[in-house]
Amino acid sequence: MSVLLFLFLGALLQKFGLVAVLFLVTLGIAAYSTYGERKVAAFLQDRVGPDRAGPFGLLQPIADGVKMFMKEDFIPQGSEKWLFILAPGIFIFVALMTGAVIPWGTTLTLFGANIDLQVTDINIGILYILGFTSLGVYGIMIGGWASNNKYSLYGAIRASSQMISYELAMGLSVIAVVMLTGTLSLRTMAEMQSGFNWTVIYQPLGFLIFFICALAECNRAPFDLPECETELVGGFHTEYSSMKLGFYLFAEYINMFISSAVIATVYFGGYNFPFVDPAWLGGLMGPVVLFAKIFFFIFVFMWIRWTLPRFRYDQLMHLGWKVLIPLAILNMLLTGAGVLWFES
Repeated sequence: MSVLLFLFLGALLQKFGLVAVLFLVTLGIAAYSTYGERKVAAFLQDRVGPDRAGPFGLLQPIADGVKMFMKEDFIPQGSEKWLFILAPGIFIFVALMTGAVIPWGTTLTLFGANIDLQVTDINIGILYILGFTSLGVYGIMIGGWASNNKYSLYGAIRASSQMISYELAMGLSVIAVVMLTGTLSLRTMAEMQSGFNWTVIYQPLGFLIFFICALAECNRAPFDLPECETELVGGFHTEYSSMKLGFYLFAEYINMFISSAVIATVYFGGYNFPFVDPAWLGGLMGPVVLFAKIFFFIFVFMWIRWTLPRFRYDQLMHLGWKVLIPLAILNMLLTGAGVLWFES
């Protein structure tokens, strides 16, 4: 009995350690994504970007964080106080929870112990991510409504309608992948894509639909209508300041990081790469490969933001309902026909 208890406590401690590391890595990447965003924008616009805080401006995210903490934290007089406080916490909590089911590698051997590089491998992993992603809109909607500001409310309404519209096409594109792989587990999807057997080869249209929907779900340009500065001041977080505003901004970068991780895992082999064994270097090669793919897609997210102009809202809805959803349904039907053809 004592041996079983010892093993259980060891496994529990290992999971807590993995969760803590994942939490810190996620926040670190979100923080330095702000630095990366500025540097990418500067490169594309032939500027230098941040270069004052530390060598090459590498301490700029820390300076921004200190500034956020030091700013005055005020609550509008006519707002719903507790909902106003709660909303940013809901948004960032939902964003942080999505990384729990992503397989960051195979098994890491550290000090003689084997550590599974996935917090939990549930058999509905991709459904879990879609479910938690859809909950994020509550943090936006509650914050916009509780602010008692018309611009915040308009931004929240835009965000909720945008997320509902693009979640449909995203879900349909994922259904095609599930039909192809026969599983909802992200670990199984990654294992099935060893070598050159990446899902994007069989689902190029599905990947394109998923990627466009990911841009819309993360409120990234050209889909950043909920916080359109020219019309809505700051959108749903107009009335927020200090770290409440920081939570909203951090959560958006976390969503971009997680979206890139999901795209890399579902469509681009996850921690697999041709002629590279993910178990090399004690299992460290898997995370290196996956994070290289993630950073590439984060760069693409930023590249698109500083290249394409913002859509009009009617164009946004037209693309979602009249273009992406029909294409996703067509892709799903073609995938089903292909699966039945090869099985027969």
